[in-house]
Amino acid sequence: MEVNPDILKAKRYRYQICLIIFLSYILVFFHRLCPAVIALDMQADFEVSSTLLGVFGSAYFYPYAIMQLPTGLLADSWGPRKTVSTFFLLASGGSVLMGLAPNLGLAIIGRVMVGTGVATLFVCNYKLLAEWFCPRRFVIMGGIFMAMGGVGALSSSVPLAWLSNRLGWRMSLVAVGMVTLVMAVLVYARVRNRPEEKGWPPLRPTSPGHSETCIGLLEGLNQVATARRFWPISIWSFFAPGLSFALGGLWGGPYLIQVYGLSKTAAGGVLSMFAVALIVGSPVLSALANRLGRKPVLMGCSLLLITVCCIFFQWPSGLPLPLLYVLFFCLTLSGATGAVAAAVSKELFPLTIAGTAVGMVNLFPFFGGALFQIAMGAIISFGSAAEGAVPVDGYGMIFLFALAGALSSLVAALLLTETLQGPEKGVIR
Repeated sequence: MEVNPDILKAKRYRYQICLIIFLSYILVFFHRLCPAVIALDMQADFEVSSTLLGVFGSAYFYPYAIMQLPTGLLADSWGPRKTVSTFFLLASGGSVLMGLAPNLGLAIIGRVMVGTGVATLFVCNYKLLAEWFCPRRFVIMGGIFMAMGGVGALSSSVPLAWLSNRLGWRMSLVAVGMVTLVMAVLVYARVRNRPEEKGWPPLRPTSPGHSETCIGLLEGLNQVATARRFWPISIWSFFAPGLSFALGGLWGGPYLIQVYGLSKTAAGGVLSMFAVALIVGSPVLSALANRLGRKPVLMGCSLLLITVCCIFFQWPSGLPLPLLYVLFFCLTLSGATGAVAAAVSKELFPLTIAGTAVGMVNLFPFFGGALFQIAMGAIISFGSAAEGAVPVDGYGMIFLFALAGALSSLVAALLLTETLQGPEKGVIR
């Protein structure tokens, strides 16, 4: 049977799109997690409390979370290409502003700009994958995408610690702002929203259970928000990845430095387990989600998070360094479930509102990360201020707080609706 040459061209071109978008995702995670390494340097420069430092860290997560819904709408209407390239320009300016800010107030404004700008990539990526790939390959490519986030997380740990020791944290942020600008140009120049924009036939399969009729924005919002199946995955995403972002993205670094006495570089090495969890865990979890189902994978991540929080609460200090590496890998593994959560979100609703569905679910891990960063900062300040308290007391309290959140995520996982339908018929494209 002769294969349509246009289909072959489209299949080759989609990997070029993935290369650009996946490389851009490195920057998203770099921006998200870099405060964990440079937090104490910034605190010394700006002379602020742990609570205010938590406000700075969370200033990325609030706009990131708020932007998920409008990003979903923009991805479904304006298209991923224009959405990502435009907002990456904003992120570039925000990173430069953070590096040059003379006070914490301007640094927070820059962090808000960065969070707003890079917030568009996650949802737009999954909208692109939905247009260019079949459902099962969608999950696999999504796992690779999340793994590239791990590369970004890795670059925000030991390499950033090394770079900031030589150039300073300020010039490091200015430099990454320039790289963000370059990626904005590449996205606009090379990414296309769907094969039809290149004159090629569509590659996305027709879902027998969903109509392909165009759905209005308000109707799409209503369909997603009023579906009972929407809420368990959203609540799970609020607690499990939210805790992962709060601990791996901010308070893990100060904890290792103040309680264990590690150097900034050594602490960055332990924090790099977040990157390893993304690089290794994302593809593995995606493959398991295709084989075992989406629900068992998310339940397993919740159980693992509960176990680790129990260990850290029971023994907040004195654990051997190799065990810290293992525990931080397990602690942050739930942050590597983005592809699985996006697949659940997409599979609950018609493809025409895939961006809206993924965007609405993706609100929750970043609201969780933002709220937990501030709450943990306040808990640390309160626990350390008590008479006779030492730093380990405050950190012990945040792990008790995290344990309660991990238990909540398990309850949500138990209520999830399984969306994996069984072996896909036909050729996987």
